[in-house]
Amino acid sequence: MMPLVYAWPGREALGTALVEALGGEPGRLELRRFPDGESYVRLATPPAGRPVVLACGLENPDDKCTGIYFAAATARELGASSVGLVAPYLAYMRQDARFRDGEAIASQAFGRWLSSTVDWLVTLDPHLHRHAALDEVYSIPTRTVSSATAIGRWIAANVPAALIVGPDAESTQWAGAIAAAAGCPHVVLEKTRRGDRDVEVHLPALDHGRERTPVLIDDIISTAQTMATAALRLGEAGRAAPLCIGVHALFADGAMAALHAAGVKRVVTCNSVVHPTNGIDVLPTIASATAQLLATIEVPSR
Repeated sequence: MMPLVYAWPGREALGTALVEALGGEPGRLELRRFPDGESYVRLATPPAGRPVVLACGLENPDDKCTGIYFAAATARELGASSVGLVAPYLAYMRQDARFRDGEAIASQAFGRWLSSTVDWLVTLDPHLHRHAALDEVYSIPTRTVSSATAIGRWIAANVPAALIVGPDAESTQWAGAIAAAAGCPHVVLEKTRRGDRDVEVHLPALDHGRERTPVLIDDIISTAQTMATAALRLGEAGRAAPLCIGVHALFADGAMAALHAAGVKRVVTCNSVVHPTNGIDVLPTIASATAQLLATIEVPSR
């Protein structure tokens, strides 16, 4: 049966990309809030007998998870053959250990909940730190998509003589992949994080010519403290003002101001999270990976 794609408000472009890649049909979804703040969900297009795809990024997750749960549960009650989630940004991956007594290990708890809610998951560049793969967190079939090729191609087309600058040791492989796709060298910073907005960055010796444009990359731009501090260090080293590229454009209050104050003149992000800085299209890659996953998975009975 032809897949049915329900796209959340604001994620219509993602829904269109999925419909085209899957040979599917857009489903009509009604979402609103009751006066008391509770969620109303209606699948206006009947899902009976069809694979259902929910297209919803998980930025601001607490505003969306109830709707995702209701939509998935309703799709099953109405006879959907399977229910999957395409979430270009996957929330609750950062808290992956208990640092203080009593803390929730959010990545594991959220992974258990979402694995019980949908049959499969596709996402882009999840924030894997202490986890080697999503399979350590999720018990359902998953597909992790990389933005490295799309970012590298964009840099090659738009930034002559670039120098890729990774934010920390964990980014070494990712920065290398982007640099390979862009056909340019890369370096990796040394970072120490003391708090959400307290980051210390050390710039290694730069052997590459000053004619190169530094391109700071990071998977998530939230407070932007890492990028802002790195931009300041580059300026102190006499380097040109950097271009900043992020995958997921979360942008906490004051983040853009911090970047501008550090001398950053331009910020470009992937469209995994809708934001005015979006300039790198990763939706076709996500949609293609979704089609590949749907063609191979066996949906467990619930």
